Amino acid sequence: MKKYLKFAVIGITAGLCNGLFGSGGGTVAVPCMEKFLGIKKTKAHASAIAIILPLTVISIFFYTKRGFFNFPLVWQTSLGGVFGGLIGAWVLKKIKPYILARIFGVFLIIAAVRMVF
Repeated sequence: MKKYLKFAVIGITAGLCNGLFGSGGGTVAVPCMEKFLGIKKTKAHASAIAIILPLTVISIFFYTKRGFFNFPLVWQTSLGGVFGGLIGAWVLKKIKPYILARIFGVFLIIAAVRMVF
């Protein structure tokens, strides 16, 4: 598959997940970037953040338009999210890729089990 087609497929899939579920774009983008583009784990995780930003902005627009967006909740939790993001970015620089992969895998398993049950 040509590289630009891979970019498009990964982007469309991540965007679809993000728009449909309100999350999950990075969950799709990270392993796809690793497997299909040969991107290292830490770079894939860091890049997923930048990929998700425009997807999130578009999703917010449509969720707000349909009355699903909770502004007070966003403002009340955003400060903690900013600090968590800073800590996560710092840890990402320090952590070994195989440990990151295991943590991410456990996170995905827990998320999947919670969704099913």
